[in-house]
Amino acid sequence: MSTPACPRPSYAAVLRVPHARRTFAAALAGRLSYGTVSLAVLLSVTRATGSYAVSGAVMSLYGAAAVFLMPLRASLVDRHGPRRALLPMSLLYGALLCALAALTWRPGAPPAAVAVAAALAGACAPPLGPAMRALWAELVPDRDLLTRAYSLDGVAEELLFVTGPVLVGALTSVARPATGILLSAFLVVAGTCAFVASPVLPGPRTATGATRPGGPRGLLAPVAVALGVGLALSGADLLALAFATEHSYDPALVPWVLGALSAGSAVGGLVNGAVPWRVPARARLPWFAIALGLAVAAAGPAPDLWVLTAALAVAGAFLAPALTTAYLLADETVAADARTRAGAWVNMAVNTGSSGGALLAGLLIGRLPLTACFALAGGAALLPALTVLVAPSASPARGRAADGGTAPHDSRV
Repeated sequence: MSTPACPRPSYAAVLRVPHARRTFAAALAGRLSYGTVSLAVLLSVTRATGSYAVSGAVMSLYGAAAVFLMPLRASLVDRHGPRRALLPMSLLYGALLCALAALTWRPGAPPAAVAVAAALAGACAPPLGPAMRALWAELVPDRDLLTRAYSLDGVAEELLFVTGPVLVGALTSVARPATGILLSAFLVVAGTCAFVASPVLPGPRTATGATRPGGPRGLLAPVAVALGVGLALSGADLLALAFATEHSYDPALVPWVLGALSAGSAVGGLVNGAVPWRVPARARLPWFAIALGLAVAAAGPAPDLWVLTAALAVAGAFLAPALTTAYLLADETVAADARTRAGAWVNMAVNTGSSGGALLAGLLIGRLPLTACFALAGGAALLPALTVLVAPSASPARGRAADGGTAPHDSRV
């Protein structure tokens, strides 16, 4: 599938691609569910069981099933097409969330049943993010414009995870916490239904087994860098709280610090998408991660919370560019029949890193000086980036320019 070339690559040009606005809005509505569900489940399970240990275990089971099975669910989308795969997933996921809401509606919920419902729901979560990014690659054959599409997608996703908890907080102030789970179910089903109704969605593809640069090995670079970025940034979140406590600041200021990180990410993502890159994605990916890691490490010796906030805002400015470039490189690495799965591997890596980074930071805080903890968090992004930087580059993508060019029409179908 291809569209007429846009005369001037820009964010407006991305949204002028036929059916792009409608399809993107539908995908974002469904993906907002993932911004609301975590806090909704946490609040509901805690209230229903009276145990933070149970709610933590339930969230771990939900997160593990959602993250580690994502490549499998994405492979079903590649094999059977978004319409046939995403709609049943969303309906089953929504039904399981409703069951979880029913179980946690009142106090006294059986922990085992709650845990099973949460784990099953996570296992069925539709990979709307990878599916939308794979569709961008279908809709936008021009690589400069595709960079803008991925940047726009990444910034929008960042905003979803900022606004989602706010929505749940507002809802649970006037209703039971379980209503947040019902809201999440509604969003994912409604958004997925609207997404699969788009006329530009591709049908099932015949698996060709074809790959681009370096075969499956080519995915190692974006996956490794995404894992390191997730480790670094989730550790920095917890370290910011520890910094505020150690320096006698009000913990209520910490959300503003993390907000600066998110704002930096949004600005960095938009700037990255606006730059007409001529350096291949494989070459610039490690530098984004190296800059992010250095900024996180430099935050440790900050003399006060305001310098820490500035350092993390700088780190955030490289977050969206690093992840956007990782997704672009993953797309370049695989054939069209494996795009969703490739994006899901990157998504899984950053989410795995986010979970592991928070765990490691929690273990290290109090055992090492905060300066050392920040240095280790930054090193988590630096190490895989340096490995990618010194590793031999793969050969250019078959059927398209390595970056910044366009592919022949038949390589996009």
